Amino acid sequence: MTDPSGRAGRWTVALAVLLAGLAVGWVSWLAFGSGAGDERPAPSPSPTTELTSGASATDVPGVAGVAGSGKSSPPDPASLPLTGLTVALDPGHNGANAQHPDQAGALVPDGRGGSKACNTVGTSTDAGYPEHAFTWDVASRATTALEDLGARVVVTRVDDEGVGPCVDVRGGFAQAVGADVLVSVHANGSDDRAAKGFFVIVADPPPVVDGPPRADDAASSERLATAMVGALASAGFTPSGSVAGAISRRGDLATLNLAARPAVLLELAEMRNPDEAALASSEEGRQRYADAIAAGVVAWAG
Repeated sequence: MTDPSGRAGRWTVALAVLLAGLAVGWVSWLAFGSGAGDERPAPSPSPTTELTSGASATDVPGVAGVAGSGKSSPPDPASLPLTGLTVALDPGHNGANAQHPDQAGALVPDGRGGSKACNTVGTSTDAGYPEHAFTWDVASRATTALEDLGARVVVTRVDDEGVGPCVDVRGGFAQAVGADVLVSVHANGSDDRAAKGFFVIVADPPPVVDGPPRADDAASSERLATAMVGALASAGFTPSGSVAGAISRRGDLATLNLAARPAVLLELAEMRNPDEAALASSEEGRQRYADAIAAGVVAWAG
């Protein structure tokens, strides 16, 4: 049997719910429907926001470079300063030269009618960090820096674990691979621990390769040396105090004597000087040397 009082209670509850809903709707209309729309925040742009006339993709929040990609556009190769240039890098010495003295000591042409040892062990810091490891790392970092600037880079050795190549091969490398310029990377090992500073070596007299010396290559080598001195100095490195102008002119280095391209040999650091040994042994220092080499090539090519 239905309880009249229970049915009346249910109607009372239903009426209360209905009245509450009407009240909420009235308040919402007052807040948003009656002239308050101009105070509401504008919606955030979606990925499909249409660009108005004169706007660029970077005008849309969260979009840079290519619209919708979120990534910067790659540089136009034609705008890079070294596009079209091939650079030969020669990291001096090699990691296994000391283990193979007969092979490293074999005589090869020096480019002046005499002979030189195929290769040498190189120097090291007092703590034992070797020149061959330093030159390999700097050349590897310089390769990346030069390629980022548009250059094609070729290197005289493929790792730091072999013997050689011999200095006559290094000297003829640039022309053999069609490079435009040769940069040989070394460090010095003066007995005087107080000696410090970098210097650059060029061939003097000019190389005699495939006929008479080419004056344009000799002049270009001098310009390259000057550019390297400027770039290294600008990077905060100290020019040698024992080499005038930090440019040495020598006729006894087969690597330079046999180069039929503009060529320099860099003595980047005095590895027995405590301060420069610490710099050469650090990743930060080697990156600075590499970036300076790339800057020198840009200055020369420009």
